[in-house]
Amino acid sequence: MTDRRRATPIHRTVLASALAACLAAGCGVIPSGSGPAGDTITVMTFAPQDTAATNMPGMVGMAKAYERWTNARGGINGRRLRVITCNEKNTPSGAADCARKAVAENAVAVVGSYSQHGRAFMAPLESEGIPFIGGYGVTSEEFQSPLSFPVNGGQPVLLAGAGHQLGRVCEQVSLVRPDTLAGDSMPVLLDAGLKADPAGKAGGAEDIRAAEDTADFVPQARQALDGAAGKDPSGKERGCVTAVLGQRTETFFDAFRRAGDPRRSPQIASVLGSVSQALIDRTGGRDSPFEGALVTGWYPVSTDPLWEPMRRVASEHAFGDHAVDPDDSGTQTAWIAYTVLSEVLKRQEPGEEVTARKIARTLKQAEPVHTGGLTPDLSWRREDMRAIAAYPRMVNGQVTFQVVRSGRLVAQPGEEARDMTGALEQAPSPA
Repeated sequence: MTDRRRATPIHRTVLASALAACLAAGCGVIPSGSGPAGDTITVMTFAPQDTAATNMPGMVGMAKAYERWTNARGGINGRRLRVITCNEKNTPSGAADCARKAVAENAVAVVGSYSQHGRAFMAPLESEGIPFIGGYGVTSEEFQSPLSFPVNGGQPVLLAGAGHQLGRVCEQVSLVRPDTLAGDSMPVLLDAGLKADPAGKAGGAEDIRAAEDTADFVPQARQALDGAAGKDPSGKERGCVTAVLGQRTETFFDAFRRAGDPRRSPQIASVLGSVSQALIDRTGGRDSPFEGALVTGWYPVSTDPLWEPMRRVASEHAFGDHAVDPDDSGTQTAWIAYTVLSEVLKRQEPGEEVTARKIARTLKQAEPVHTGGLTPDLSWRREDMRAIAAYPRMVNGQVTFQVVRSGRLVAQPGEEARDMTGALEQAPSPA
């Protein structure tokens, strides 16, 4: 356990000598102390856990694994990384409590976090100048606040990308989504992708709402089946059903399968975060009901060698935490967010004071940050912002297209990564 007692002058001298020798030897041990080389950089990661709706324990688990890995390598510019975590509980009060905890703990950033309650957590962070780096992208505030630095296009590009993916093969599309504030923008975003591609076949999607915490999706399943008739088994006039319900997506498609008619075969689809490799494995692998599903994501497929550094860190530093699934989009987003934080901190001088406002200023002014090819190079300078009225902080509109084949999420043949910025620029602002 770190010794937090006040260091005497002799103690500081001994610590400084030990640190110099340790860094020269590459041992990676960082003594505590009050000198610049012994400072601790405190950040927070929050996400909902153990709730009745969407849970993202992999984000918190990855954050702690990154902390251990970083400190084992000598920290960042000689400073120990301290990651505090918080259960956001999927409630506005929980999100606000986590933000206030970040303030109370003197966190210099909130990194790789998830919440559907942007208004609740952004206000406390903004009041103290604390940057929000790499959120999951499910709230408008993440793409509007001047202190938010998103690493992906969040829900907007996933839904627009799903529209592009489905528009190529569907005559009719039914969207099943949560009846929440975050869910209200989904139909507009999906339609933006459906309408943006001249080769698309489908018009607007049918909007089917479901209570976020319901366990009975039979009414929605029947409505989706009626809206996506699947007229032609050859696929020429095929209906499609996409569900974006987080962890409830599995429950919906189970009801959908039981309510189905063997004579009708709608194409099913979703987005990463609602469908994952772990879900496919758990529901039968090759025999999973998700076999053949179309899936839109932000990043390269999880089997891409670009993910190997993250997999190695998870293997060596997650200490058996099964929530840290390298195939999970929450785990992946946290990894990328912490990569950004680390790269930005490395650009500061070793003895320079680290503050929340200084990190935010660096992010707004610095040259692009590299993420090892997992995203386009990221930059939040004014000239890098996209011309999307509702999402002015968006700097990465890229999506990838995947399909479930033989029980594995693989790249969809013939579909390259695509920037959905153009589609979102033409879309009406969500109400």
